[in-house]
Amino acid sequence: MDREKMAQAVHAFLEAIGKADSPGVGRTPERVAQAWYDDLVSGYRIDPDEILTWTPVATGGGVVIVRDVSFASICAHHLLPFSGRAHVAYLPGERLAGLSKIGRVVDAHARRLQTQENLTAGVADTLEKNLEPRGVLVIVRAEHTCMSLRGVRKEQAEMITVENRGVYRDDPAMRSDVLSMLRDGAA
Repeated sequence: MDREKMAQAVHAFLEAIGKADSPGVGRTPERVAQAWYDDLVSGYRIDPDEILTWTPVATGGGVVIVRDVSFASICAHHLLPFSGRAHVAYLPGERLAGLSKIGRVVDAHARRLQTQENLTAGVADTLEKNLEPRGVLVIVRAEHTCMSLRGVRKEQAEMITVENRGVYRDDPAMRSDVLSMLRDGAA
């Protein structure tokens, strides 16, 4: 990523709307470029596969669920933010992830230009590839400012995306059990 080119693009944008020389915006291109580089699209500098470390575990263990992983992302279609929570469940095979690693994987995918559908699938892909679990279920709930600030302007509308893999795709009873735990917050 090139922070200087980002700043130049923001300056060009401000020129295009006639506000490049307005009071208070002199350093805006640099501030915006730094915010995008350091935070909003920092996921491009992170490899989710390297984040997801694991330890061996005996097979036959129960489901692992991490609920309410907050995230913020940028819509690839309008460059506007969306934010929400991810709920991640996996049924370990022989690999168990560190608890903080799930949140880091969500962030690594979220901190890129993204669609919610691709974010949900990306998290599931990373878990499936690195943990080789018997099943993965990822649910992402988010509010999109591209829907609330423009277009239909529907505030508080929420989008929900789901990825089911392995036993959670193939076995409706197992999927139902995990969804119940996610909904009720208890095993």
